[in-house]
Amino acid sequence: MALFVKICGINSAQAADAVVRAGAEFAGLVFHPKSPRNLSLEAAQSLAGRMRGRLRLVALTADADDDLLAAVTAAVQPDFLQLHGKETPARAAAVRARFGLPLIKAVAVAEAADLSSVACYHQSCDMFLFDAKAPEDSRPGGHGTPFDWKLLRGRNFSRPWFLAGGLTAQNVARAVAAAEAPGVDVSSGVEAAPGIKDPRLIAEFVSAARNQMEARA
Repeated sequence: MALFVKICGINSAQAADAVVRAGAEFAGLVFHPKSPRNLSLEAAQSLAGRMRGRLRLVALTADADDDLLAAVTAAVQPDFLQLHGKETPARAAAVRARFGLPLIKAVAVAEAADLSSVACYHQSCDMFLFDAKAPEDSRPGGHGTPFDWKLLRGRNFSRPWFLAGGLTAQNVARAVAAAEAPGVDVSSGVEAAPGIKDPRLIAEFVSAARNQMEARA
């Protein structure tokens, strides 16, 4: 099975074009005020239009209310909503019921016990994303910090999932092999500075991920 790649935090036309050109399957647009990748609705609408039909669009929010989710879905028309906060299984189910979009639920991981809640989301979520647990009082995700990838090895989840957290072109092959991941997600690992995507790093990351899968086959 081919590895699927998601580049998150797209916030410029240059980055959008680079993600499409590199052949990633997913592109993430961030709506979180604390993130250096946060987008206005107008900017997101423009970027989404630039990429639509060429890959799958993901709108990322964290503990957003229905008003924000409604505004984001209207502007972006995403293929997926990514819930990257502390949304409960009940909240995820409510979002799915109201907006009718497939959901990606991010799960913050520092130790094996953090994976115990995953089963509770199976009925409402279509994919999972396992990211390193952020420091207290910090924004969720996008910190460039890895966790122990082997915590995921051999686990049987009922949904496809992404490995995230501290991935780069230099370590993505090792990470995929260690976690036996079917998909990878990167944001800060393809940036020249926080929030500034580098087209060269995007291309190198996707290429490294693809080469890993060819070596495995």
